[in-house]
Amino acid sequence: MLRLLAALALIISSQFALAAEPSFDFTLASNKGKNLRLAEQRGEVIMLNFWASWCGPCRQEMPLLDELHARYEAAGFQVWGVNVDSDRADANKMLAKIPVDFPILFDSAGEVSKKYGIDAMPSSVFIDRDGNVRHIHRGYRDGDLAAYKKIIKELIRE
Repeated sequence: MLRLLAALALIISSQFALAAEPSFDFTLASNKGKNLRLAEQRGEVIMLNFWASWCGPCRQEMPLLDELHARYEAAGFQVWGVNVDSDRADANKMLAKIPVDFPILFDSAGEVSKKYGIDAMPSSVFIDRDGNVRHIHRGYRDGDLAAYKKIIKELIRE
């Protein structure tokens, strides 16, 4: 019981929650013109970043995610932005102001975000090459980029 309480305290005190469970497979429409399916990405490290157009921290984070995607793509890393707006037009307006090169997927029904238990914007789910959820990060603050890089490097090396 003491171990359980200590583990819970660690998770609560950290923005990062460790998990070692298989990711939920999904297929969503993308702004790249085709549907993308997560299960087809085995062998890649994936960062699913759930965001909404009304979210200020999401707007702050997007250019940084684009830099991460460009920097680590050749090493087998991808960022997938998962937009949760009910109207795709809202996402497209934001992307016109803050363009990114990584794919944006549209979860307007909120089905994928529910599967991953997303309850804060933005939230990022880090998936290893074997398709397992390894880290979940809720929210965004200045300085989180360093933590993202550490996780990405760790997962790429495995």
